[in-house]
Amino acid sequence: MEYRYGSHTVFNIEYHFVWVTKYRYKVLNGEIAHRVKDLVGRSRSAAEKTKQRILL
Repeated sequence: MEYRYGSHTVFNIEYHFVWVTKYRYKVLNGEIAHRVKDLVGRSRSAAEKTKQRILL
């Protein structure tokens, strides 16, 4: 576990996002799916520069 330090703080923030649709409909298809994959990919490369993790 890696802690981050501020001038008067010590913290470790972790998020867990789960996308669930009612009745498990597939809503991320076609162009929307490609756009989401692109955005997540960009977020991953930005996170790696700051030593953060994004898990899929």
